Amino acid sequence: MIDDLWYKNSIIYCLSVGTYMDANGDGIGDFKGLLRRLDYLDGLGITTIWLMPFQPSPGRDDGYDISDYYGVDPRYGTLGDFVEFTHGCKQRGIRVIIDLVVNHTSNEHAWFKSARSAKDSAYRDWYVWADKKPANADQGMVFPGVQKSTWTHDKEAGAWYFHRFYDFQPDLNTSNPMVQAEILKIMGFWIQLGVSGFRMDAVPFVIAAKGAKVKKPVEQYDMLRALREFLQWRKGDAIILAEANVLPNTDIEYFGRDGDRMHMMFNFQVNQHLFYALAAADVRPLAKALKATRPRPSAAQWGLFLRNHDELDLGRLTKPQRKAVFDAFGPDKNMQLYDRGIRRRLAPMLGGDRRRLELAYSLMFTLPGTPVIRYGDEIAMGDDLGLPERNCARTPMQWSTEPHGGFTKSEKPCLPVIEKGPYGFGHVNAAEQRRDPNSMLNWTERIIRMRKEVPEIGWGDFTTISVRDPAILIIRYDWRNNSVMFVHNLKQRPREVAFRVGLPGDAGKLLVNLLSDDHSRSDGRGRHRLVMEGYGYRWYRVGGLDYLLNRSDIEATLGRKSGHPA
Repeated sequence: MIDDLWYKNSIIYCLSVGTYMDANGDGIGDFKGLLRRLDYLDGLGITTIWLMPFQPSPGRDDGYDISDYYGVDPRYGTLGDFVEFTHGCKQRGIRVIIDLVVNHTSNEHAWFKSARSAKDSAYRDWYVWADKKPANADQGMVFPGVQKSTWTHDKEAGAWYFHRFYDFQPDLNTSNPMVQAEILKIMGFWIQLGVSGFRMDAVPFVIAAKGAKVKKPVEQYDMLRALREFLQWRKGDAIILAEANVLPNTDIEYFGRDGDRMHMMFNFQVNQHLFYALAAADVRPLAKALKATRPRPSAAQWGLFLRNHDELDLGRLTKPQRKAVFDAFGPDKNMQLYDRGIRRRLAPMLGGDRRRLELAYSLMFTLPGTPVIRYGDEIAMGDDLGLPERNCARTPMQWSTEPHGGFTKSEKPCLPVIEKGPYGFGHVNAAEQRRDPNSMLNWTERIIRMRKEVPEIGWGDFTTISVRDPAILIIRYDWRNNSVMFVHNLKQRPREVAFRVGLPGDAGKLLVNLLSDDHSRSDGRGRHRLVMEGYGYRWYRVGGLDYLLNRSDIEATLGRKSGHPA
């Protein structure tokens, strides 16, 4: 059972083939270059690689405008190169998941070209059309301020087509059974080539009813069950990681009440409140978000992340909370995007402060779920605000002090490598950090190794320990007769905190620090008293290091009610 649910205790690493390493010398990363870097990822401790789109594409939206679902963009290599890459991953025990972008296609896809050519085209109903411009065409844009409409007139078709995203990305009519069958075919194709699952893009839009007469989108959740059933029929342990920025009361509809829909979802609710906690040194809204997203089926899992390839979306925060995050991490207008988010990488958002970076990653690695790391964040890469929209945080990986950071030998990389300032590749690169035992890279490797040794986070139930100080977050996990506890101080100044572990008898008397020799013993009243340095964190194992001898073979109840949080 545990092997089938490998994603519950995995370390996911997100990267773009085109900006990771160029082996062909044309300025664009490719699968040959990625294959050569697998030992780096293996050494870092990564267990799963999430690949952003690499299929043929005009490249107007960083590959999310796909023109052929059954191929590899020639700039990145061939299907043979892809299979060599997945084989190399398998040899190292690394799984691969890929983006499944089926809400829309490129307007250069053969399906759309056929659809626009004639009303009687076999592909006409694969897209969403209207004879007249719908009254709500100026509503529901994903990219406000950049995107002006969700409907565009096509002269060749003589009709208006719907596009939730840019006008060169016409939406597929996902209610059409033929389209649904094609989505399954796409999944089956890539499963056959060695992938272990999919990160499914824009899931709420994929399952929503579309059309000019649709006033309020209705989600077709049964589609998710059909995807899950097909996937498990083809490959029993393959997964779908859903991108669905929805409210907590809707989460269960995506997971399925019986755990029969999405395997994983990104936890946007916790992500946004985590950044508010970092900005305001107030963990109370974060604790509420953790509680709100706690119910889920036993086989379901959250994906926990700090930054990704998109903007940091703050739309779920209140206006005062959103202002606090903007003021702290993106005060300038050119740091903000789409009137709702911040387009920066993590390191410059936190002012390059190593203490705050470690705190942020310690939080991500110890919150309920599976951690998802963005490429380059393990070396604290920066951003280039001179690049448009989200490209500022999508610059090539900085490998060394060689020209263009060792990414390419070409004089014209696909995107400029950061050269100047404190985040230039002369200061921030993997080669130099590999040689420095105190570097961010080596710290990340050590923290990943320790995270793998605390499966209680991925598998167990959690309890937040209440303390009076709003800057202190304490979480305890219980699983199979073992417990671990994590304490974080989000304030810049030292804090003293006293707490009880909350387990019966003497179970919580000793806390063994997993990261240093600073262990803790409770006083006569069962309280632990800690002095936490500014931005400090502690990882404790409750009771001692003989936990493997105490671990039960089945789930036990320890200091909590029987049953799963769902």
